[in-house]
Amino acid sequence: MPRYFIDTDDEAFAVHDDEGQIFRDLSAARDIAHRVLPEMVRQKRPNDDGHTFTASVRDESGTVVYVATLAFAGEWKVPRPTR
Repeated sequence: MPRYFIDTDDEAFAVHDDEGQIFRDLSAARDIAHRVLPEMVRQKRPNDDGHTFTASVRDESGTVVYVATLAFAGEWKVPRPTR
């Protein structure tokens, strides 16, 4: 079974997966990339109104074979409160 590497980036901190994981196929690695994005949002809790989170899948040769992106966007409909 192939080994894939999941790299993540939240615009402030990038994580380069040096170990990778064995997956049955690329679709299984893609599923993990999809699952990690909401967890990144929960951990980061963007304090601005726009933020992009990315999870990239690399194969054993280092080629990026899939990229998933989650964009967080907020828009105030009333005057922005002071903190």
